Amino acid sequence: MPTITALLHTHNDALRIGRALEMLFPCDELLVIDHGSEDGTGIVARDYGARVVSRSEGSYFDLVRGGWILSLDPRESISEALAASLFEWKSEPTPENMRAYSVYRREETAEGWIANPIAQTRLVRADWNRWVGNFPEPDASAVALEGDLLRFVFP
Repeated sequence: MPTITALLHTHNDALRIGRALEMLFPCDELLVIDHGSEDGTGIVARDYGARVVSRSEGSYFDLVRGGWILSLDPRESISEALAASLFEWKSEPTPENMRAYSVYRREETAEGWIANPIAQTRLVRADWNRWVGNFPEPDASAVALEGDLLRFVFP
C-alpha cells in the first residue's frame, strides 16, 4: 500500500494550519516546513501530530518518509470527497509508470466558492524532482483524483 507524506510550508499560519492538518487523515505523515514563524504555528502543527522542521535544516525532501508527497498550502484543506478518494487510491495498486496525480481546487471568495477548472499536480512520488516554489511542477499526464482541494481566504 502506498504511503503519503503531507508537506506544508508555513510562515505565521497559526490561525490556519489546524484546518489544513485536521483533514489529512488519509496521510501517513504530516511534515511542516516552517519558514521562521513567530506566532505559534509550530505548536499548533505539533498538536495535530505534525513533524515540524525549520527551513534552514537542509533538504527537507530527505525528511519525507512516505513514498508519495501531497503538497498543500496552509490556507488549503482537502474535502471529504478528496479524503475518500485518497483512501481508495491507497487501497489499489499504483501503476509503475504513474508519477503524479492532480486535484481540482475550489477557492473561497467574499461572494462564495469558485471552482478552478484546471487540475493542479499535488500528489507526486517522493523522488519527484520538478518543483516550482513549494509545489510540484504541473504534469500534463497526471490523473485527476475525485474531490476538491479547498482554498480558504479567511482564517
